Amino acid sequence: MKKRFKLENLDCANCAAKMEAAIKKLPGVHDATVSFMTQKLTLDADDDRFEEILDEAARLCKKVEPDCTIVRK
Repeated sequence: MKKRFKLENLDCANCAAKMEAAIKKLPGVHDATVSFMTQKLTLDADDDRFEEILDEAARLCKKVEPDCTIVRK
């Protein structure tokens, strides 16, 4: 499943690169892109574990940039 999410309070392009690299290493993630320019996360991950993977991605984002949040629709 591939979904796109808005990121709020992403203030640094380097932080976006760190988040992307960390999310790509999560088990079940096929691909991930964190764009500083568009303030978006594109996540392609296993369908059956998608919410669990998204929760872990949110935790990783908080570690890199504590004010950054993933907006879930």
